[in-house]
Amino acid sequence: MSRKRKKKKNIRKEIPVIFAAVVIMCIIIGIRSLTLYKESCELAKKQEALAVQIESEEKRKEELEDLEKYMKTKKYMEEVAKSKLGLVYPDEILIQPDNK
Repeated sequence: MSRKRKKKKNIRKEIPVIFAAVVIMCIIIGIRSLTLYKESCELAKKQEALAVQIESEEKRKEELEDLEKYMKTKKYMEEVAKSKLGLVYPDEILIQPDNK
């Protein structure tokens, strides 16, 4: 019987230590969960911002493709030749206003 009493006394001494260890582990896990949740929220916000940026860049890409198509047309070449180079067709007369 003395062995059983010693085991019970030892178990009674170990219970508070085990309980304290479990509580500490729960606290650590809770804190880590909160930090991971905050990181998750921040990453979700960044993901939304990047999705918006991707959408705007895709629109810009379409605009640039349209501009590229326009720049290959004869109308664009005529406009550039007239405005930047001052060229005209042989049968055209260019009239410029007087600068005073």
